Amino acid sequence: MNRILEKQVLSDVTKLMVVEAPLIARKAQAGQFVIVRISERSERIPLTIADFDREAGTITLIFQQVGKSTEEMATLEVGDHFATVVGPLGRPTEIERYGTVVCVGGGVGIAPIYPIARALKEAGNTVISIIGARTRAYLFWEDRMRAVSDELIICTDDGSYGRKALVTEPLKELLETRGNEIARVWAIGPTIMMKFVSLTTKPFNVPTIVSLNTIMVDGTGMCGGCRVELTSGQRFVCVDGPEFDGHQVNWDNLLARVQFYREQERLALEHWRHKCRLEEVVAQEEARTSVATGR
Repeated sequence: MNRILEKQVLSDVTKLMVVEAPLIARKAQAGQFVIVRISERSERIPLTIADFDREAGTITLIFQQVGKSTEEMATLEVGDHFATVVGPLGRPTEIERYGTVVCVGGGVGIAPIYPIARALKEAGNTVISIIGARTRAYLFWEDRMRAVSDELIICTDDGSYGRKALVTEPLKELLETRGNEIARVWAIGPTIMMKFVSLTTKPFNVPTIVSLNTIMVDGTGMCGGCRVELTSGQRFVCVDGPEFDGHQVNWDNLLARVQFYREQERLALEHWRHKCRLEEVVAQEEARTSVATGR
């Protein structure tokens, strides 16, 4: 079992947890992920490793409450345990000295883009980072991203902080004015964001790496649930990824697949949140009886 050592509320739907996992922390590299279970009967949840501390033996996980399992996970507190944390899984980011690179993080994707930007900076690259969210309340780790970036551009959809723009707008401007300098782009965020980042960079022939968050069960390539269609053929995100060439991804197919169980997810969350009215009435009656009898 893996103990939660620290918990932070980054927004009303975004939580950070520092988890005791010395064996994973020892081997973790930028771009890799873990699969966690809250209890022995829980769903297996894939989460990219946002940070790791080899000396302390901890990993940092950041997640958004988007369904039943992540809602339940958000109820865990410091001192609670995950039943299992498996990893590090997936292929790590290919870190080299490329020259000038751009790292794009959207929403909760800021978390996994951070260790990539840090590793690229440590390798001697000039790092330009673009981070964005719907509104200022959903932005986080600005200080961390600034510390590992030579230039940081911040966007919000509503203009509440930084530049009022989608992340693709400053990216396109960079490509138009400094395209010859930019050797590679990384993008992590909502699937639709990564699609349009890839479409933005394609006319400029700049290699673009995306980290895919597909439906996943076992994390070993056995179930096939995380299958992704590339121009070069079928791949499994858990063992062949999670990073792929964004210009090869069949985005329409991927968008359809990640929506496949949306109704079941909605019903599971609704059922988990449901409070039985009969149980509430019984509890109220027991309380009244206790007061009346002095018990």
